Amino acid sequence: MRPDLYQRLQSTSARLALAVSMAFLLAFLLLGGGIYSAVLSSLDRDTRDFVRTDIDQLLNLRQRTDFGALLDEVRARAADPDDADLLYAVLDSSGTLLAGDNVGGTFTRRAGWAEFRDPFDPDHPRVLAKVAPLGDGQWLVAGMRLRAEDGFLAIMQRSVLYALVIAVMLGLLVGWLTSQWVGKRLRQLDDTARRIAGGELGLRVPADGSGDPFDRVGARLNAMLDRIDTLMDGVRDATDHIAHDLHTPLTRLRQRLEALQVANGDSAAPALIEAAIHETDALLQTFAALLRLSRIEGQGPAAGRVVDLAAIASDAVELYAPGAAALGMEVEIEAEPAALQADPDQLFQLVVNLLDNAMKYAVDGASIRVRTCTTAEGVMLEIADRGPGIPVGQRDQVFDRFHRLELHRGTPGNGLGLSLVRAIATRHGGRLELHDNQPGLRVVVVLPGLNDQGAAS
Repeated sequence: MRPDLYQRLQSTSARLALAVSMAFLLAFLLLGGGIYSAVLSSLDRDTRDFVRTDIDQLLNLRQRTDFGALLDEVRARAADPDDADLLYAVLDSSGTLLAGDNVGGTFTRRAGWAEFRDPFDPDHPRVLAKVAPLGDGQWLVAGMRLRAEDGFLAIMQRSVLYALVIAVMLGLLVGWLTSQWVGKRLRQLDDTARRIAGGELGLRVPADGSGDPFDRVGARLNAMLDRIDTLMDGVRDATDHIAHDLHTPLTRLRQRLEALQVANGDSAAPALIEAAIHETDALLQTFAALLRLSRIEGQGPAAGRVVDLAAIASDAVELYAPGAAALGMEVEIEAEPAALQADPDQLFQLVVNLLDNAMKYAVDGASIRVRTCTTAEGVMLEIADRGPGIPVGQRDQVFDRFHRLELHRGTPGNGLGLSLVRAIATRHGGRLELHDNQPGLRVVVVLPGLNDQGAAS
């Protein structure tokens, strides 16, 4: 076999075509075999019923009349040209024919059914006969030559053979058409993937709306591409924000270092060094936050252990209470037990970031309210402040890396706090919502709780 032909036979399309053809052929064989068996059984049953009725009539005649009348009836029936396929015979104990058709020694002389071939007919057809004893060693034979049945079965066998050839051809055709259809759909996917890999990132797999597996795979690929496109946009936006937000501190750091170089022992040198260190620390914090955010986004779903969100929120409030008091603020907490399966360190980071934001933008002297509880959707954390809030049209944008409202660009921070909070909530299968606190901002985090068996719901 040529190598190229062997490779074609080993291909998925060839195997699919062969599988469809074999399934088509097997179904035909089962159907044809079932029909043939049913017809054969029906013909055999009808023949036996007819022969049984025939011999019963002769036996009844024997009981009503003498033996001579039975012999006359058998001779008359055997000589009737209209019933040429019927066979009748009366034999004595030695097998000698007394009346009817000569059957020779083609069957054993015992009561019951017998099947043999007629040796005195030129075509030697099969004979299905019933043998009954008459007494004194004599036997009555009544049967039917199965010439018509055999002819019909022969026609059926030839028809089945022709139909089998047609079925094989149709099966191969159907298999080939199926493989071509499957191959066409796969080529569409392959062509789209090739073009996307070549740089056409906006291209998507065409959908025909049939909802078949190929359509669903195409929808999955399109969703994946949309997600990749979103991530790429995020990377581009993050790059723009990094270039914009880090340009100013880096410029200031360079200017102070130049001033320090010029000062050379001047009394202003320590202040310049301290300012440069402060700028460097801010840059390091920004890159540390970026690294932490990237690690969280790159991790799979959180497994963790069972923790109480109320206890974690209480620890965070206890940590921030002194700082809030120094600013004239009060942090109020309403902590209802709220158990969930989570990474406690990341959950603590989530609460701390939200508290830090609330304290940063709240009005001096205002209170910050923290609440935990269990709802039908899971466990909930709510942190509300009395600051300026976030306009409705910009609430989705504040989760982007480095995004800061123009009003807040002069305040300390790097614009990564809410991005980190959303990444932690997403990793734990939760969601983050921003609402108006009238005035201020109310942040709601909903996370999956525990069901009655203690597993994540």
